Amino acid sequence: MATIKVTLQKSLIGRKKDQIATAHALGLKKIRQTVEHEATPQILGMVNKVSHLVSVEEN
Repeated sequence: MATIKVTLQKSLIGRKKDQIATAHALGLKKIRQTVEHEATPQILGMVNKVSHLVSVEEN
């Protein structure tokens, strides 16, 4: 399965609680922090929910 790199680009301050929780569930807490995940439907749905806060690279 393919992997993706997810990087937090914008601050979580002032965002809705569910968006903050989704970013934390992805492992993102600080701006410019990058994590790698398998491209499963669950992860892609989480990335889609916070797509305006993150950038995504496919590996």
